[in-house]
Amino acid sequence: MSTAVEGGGRIRRALRRLSATPEELEADELQVSRDIQGCQQIEALHDREVVTVFGQLKNVSLAPRAGTPTLEACLYDGSGIVTLVWLGRRTIAGIKPGASLVAHGRVSCQDGRRVIFNPRYELQV
Repeated sequence: MSTAVEGGGRIRRALRRLSATPEELEADELQVSRDIQGCQQIEALHDREVVTVFGQLKNVSLAPRAGTPTLEACLYDGSGIVTLVWLGRRTIAGIKPGASLVAHGRVSCQDGRRVIFNPRYELQV
């Protein structure tokens, strides 16, 4: 009987894949990868919490703060977005849209968005 239940689950997943949008499929893949990496879900992060997150960089921009060059990147894990901010940096090798990485640092909630300043990171291949 468990085989019938497993088979029904497979069929349900196959039907979901056929009816899902590309964005939903990408979110599902990122969530599976996040779980494999053992990282926290971005949507569930709280202010001042030390976190380890995994995701894909959606965009990277240079945004000066108080006259200091600042590199900002939006990391998406399928559940939400956290902005990674490197103060005093114009570029970082490998930090570009589409790159996957694991980031570690203290999250700060500012103006309704999650931010990690100067995170430690590991690019994923």
